[in-house]
Amino acid sequence: MGFQFTKRGLCKNSALIENDDIRSWRKRQIRDIRKYREEGRPIYYLDETWMNAGGVAIQVFRDTPVQSSQAAFSQGLSTGAANPTGKGKLLIKNTNDFRDWLEGVLPRLKYNEVIVTDNVPYHSVKLEKCPTSNWRKADIIEWLQSKGEVVEKTMIIPELLEVARILKSIYNKYVIDEMVLQQNKTVLRLPPYHCELNPIELVWSVVKRQVKSNNKTFKLLDVKNLLVEEIAKVNAEMWKNFEKHKIEEENKCWTLDETMDELTAEQNTLVMTIGNCDIEDDDFHLLSD
Repeated sequence: MGFQFTKRGLCKNSALIENDDIRSWRKRQIRDIRKYREEGRPIYYLDETWMNAGGVAIQVFRDTPVQSSQAAFSQGLSTGAANPTGKGKLLIKNTNDFRDWLEGVLPRLKYNEVIVTDNVPYHSVKLEKCPTSNWRKADIIEWLQSKGEVVEKTMIIPELLEVARILKSIYNKYVIDEMVLQQNKTVLRLPPYHCELNPIELVWSVVKRQVKSNNKTFKLLDVKNLLVEEIAKVNAEMWKNFEKHKIEEENKCWTLDETMDELTAEQNTLVMTIGNCDIEDDDFHLLSD
């Protein structure tokens, strides 16, 4: 029929190189959630999303023989679905009342459950700020002394921060974690950049794709109604599949980290071996080959 399924615009890809802290965090998180799962503890996932009034499907069917609006008008045809004039108003939950919302939800959840969350700012408000390299020396000293530490006058900032780092594990706590702990529940935080370990992301993907496909008016109220309708269609069977996919991603990460450890150990062994040997030019060329 002369139609071709094409993208409305180009997308950009980026790559992320992770550090050892994130690898360690990921390993701990997967180890913990596996343990909670084996113990039969209820697990809830916390996440957020947003929608633009102008959100539409990226791909549409376009009549390729029609090359201009003038030709379409003269032939009584169409150049494709109309694009919104802009993103429009943003539909998003007000995050200022997040703690009030959580306080209302916690009593309704099962006893001893685990709440998996990401690290957006309103999930990560600290009970108390801990010293960083941006702090003034006098403030670091005051903080350490308030914790009962004896500080020598000759100590420089790097020394003071080293002492503070030891204490951070005791005082570096989050408001919502402590709130949840008071009700005999546990918060388990996802490592940064690991949305694939939260099955709700798959829910949002399905829901938002359907909303964008059915968004014809680009009005915020209509988008909100579409969003509510699509969320209501997410059933237990779908969630079971999303959770299964998430566990598969866990296993991939677990295996990848094990492989990285083995490769790093082999690389370090090779470097040490080369460092302890006298290598002639001919040997070096052979090794390079």
